[in-house]
Amino acid sequence: MMDIKEVQEEIISEFDILGDDKESTIFYIMELGGNLDAFPEEQKTEENIIKGCQSKVWLTASEEDGKVHFHADSNTDITKGLISLLIRVLSGRKPSEIAYADLYFIDKIGMGSIIGSQRSNGLAAMIKQMKLYALAFDAKLNAGI
Repeated sequence: MMDIKEVQEEIISEFDILGDDKESTIFYIMELGGNLDAFPEEQKTEENIIKGCQSKVWLTASEEDGKVHFHADSNTDITKGLISLLIRVLSGRKPSEIAYADLYFIDKIGMGSIIGSQRSNGLAAMIKQMKLYALAFDAKLNAGI
């Protein structure tokens, strides 16, 4: 399995191919959202909604063998694509790796200029929630619970 840096570099390379074509980039992000695993309807609860997102984003996390696995969905295609990128980078990793990950790929691919300030705030909320889950699992694992 590639480490977080390698996955980010791979994403940067994919977006480099698109160049400055904003329309193609947005279409690609939306296409990536289609790769997310199906999210169970019964988990689309208020409890699983990420606060601070303009769109509805549901996120759950589970821990197995010391690794955190994320599952998510959104009611908009572009947001679904954004969370799929985060899952690609962070899911299946140790909690401490996730909690302290420097997600530099977001700036490198020019995400801020692509999605605007509202969605940038939502993206920050998604990252924050994923890191909070990781910190909680890290504390639980370290406590031997």
